[in-house]
Amino acid sequence: MYPKQNHENDLFSIFVSTYRLNMDNYTTSEKKKEGFLGQQMIVLPPDSLKEIVNNSLIQNLYFTAIGFYPHAEYHDRKREFGSDEYILLYCTEGEGKVRVENHKFKLKPNHFIIIPPQAAHHYKSSIENPWSIYWVHFTGKNASIIYDRYLHERKSAVNFLAYEEQRVKIFMEIIQLLEYSFDKKSLEFANINHLYFLSSFAYEPKLISKKSIVDNSIDFMKKNLQNSFKIEDFAARENLSVSRFSEVFKEKTGYSPIHYFIKIKIQKSCQYLYFTDMSIKEICAMVGFSDQYYFSRIFKKTMGVPPSKYKKNYKK
Repeated sequence: MYPKQNHENDLFSIFVSTYRLNMDNYTTSEKKKEGFLGQQMIVLPPDSLKEIVNNSLIQNLYFTAIGFYPHAEYHDRKREFGSDEYILLYCTEGEGKVRVENHKFKLKPNHFIIIPPQAAHHYKSSIENPWSIYWVHFTGKNASIIYDRYLHERKSAVNFLAYEEQRVKIFMEIIQLLEYSFDKKSLEFANINHLYFLSSFAYEPKLISKKSIVDNSIDFMKKNLQNSFKIEDFAARENLSVSRFSEVFKEKTGYSPIHYFIKIKIQKSCQYLYFTDMSIKEICAMVGFSDQYYFSRIFKKTMGVPPSKYKKNYKK
């Protein structure tokens, strides 16, 4: 792996260098010249960056530019003197080449690299098999901590990371949020989500432990809310006796399997009541209750009010 770089600036210096970097590398004319069909990109304007470096919640780790380039043919970036920021490149399709200082790497699908500040680098997409990449420029006093985790937890500069829809969804939600507003709350929420996104690259995958039998059962429950099951059905799926399955499930969740299943059915019905115009009868069918009166009784016992009143009180 290439050498670790130290990067400690005061907040104002970070703001000034970040603004200069953004203006140098992401001008409107260049975006048009090198634009890729379907690309999405956000570069924070100087007033937003200034607000961030004065915001105690997010000033220690934040992104300055973020984007997605699909099938980015001819994508080519060269910085002989490096960047003032850390740069994450995450390839999901195609491939490309990355040079950091004197080290050369190939970036293939589901692989990523983090380039440290002040490290001369050059990266470009393959012409024959153009990459699709998610990229982020990030900085702040705690950025070096994230980079340290990446150095210590990972085995090489370029690392494999299994594709997860939720990770990409969070990334795109950050962009979509800032397409509408750069106000204080939007900047805070976007950067908090960015920390979550970034952490999945910095830490060893084994921290995300293999799913237990309880996790598997809960996933199955969530995918089958419209059905009815007995505890024997859940136990059989995990090849356990009813008594053993019940013991393991309650030890982890605090609930019996059937109680938990009903609990998430009610939680889902709350979402339907709040976000849709479905009738209570329709919601019953969606969460697997054939008896509307029984559903209302269970709902009231769980939520404290009947479904009709919940809808009236909380639906916007």
